[in-house]
Amino acid sequence: MPETTNSTEPDQLFDPEKYAIKSFDDELRVDKLCKELLKQYHHYLLNNKGIHPLKAGSHASGADYFLRDFMIDNRRTNITAISPDLIHSFAGNWYIINTLEPNLEELSTILLGINHFYRFCAEKNIIPTELADSIQHACSRTQYYRERIESFHTITGDGYMTWNNSCPL
Repeated sequence: MPETTNSTEPDQLFDPEKYAIKSFDDELRVDKLCKELLKQYHHYLLNNKGIHPLKAGSHASGADYFLRDFMIDNRRTNITAISPDLIHSFAGNWYIINTLEPNLEELSTILLGINHFYRFCAEKNIIPTELADSIQHACSRTQYYRERIESFHTITGDGYMTWNNSCPL
């Protein structure tokens, strides 16, 4: 992600209430605000954490996918209203059924980006540190997500409903 000038006031970027979605106009506004926050996150990874540019870009891309495609577009929910259950639903179901070739390598990269993003949010006092800790735990359940992906690939007959019910959206 190239660095650009931030056209949004920092107070808006770090105010959880600014990410509330009640209408379609809110959804568009929040999406734009989220893009700006992701640029700040990417800049933070590069300059504050010293993460290699390719890795920082990968983290930002993973967080972007989760935030803008899942949280905003699909769930239409405030990105700060995060919970381990949302991570679980995303990684154990939504990602799998909405990806052409779901695989643990790609999912692990996305989860790493999500984890780092919510650590960034905790440092900026957007979410509590304890919540970031529980997000980290949910993101680290890679063996469970591997089993979900593998079991999805072996579904036969009417098995989808059973698979879906064991980790619903």
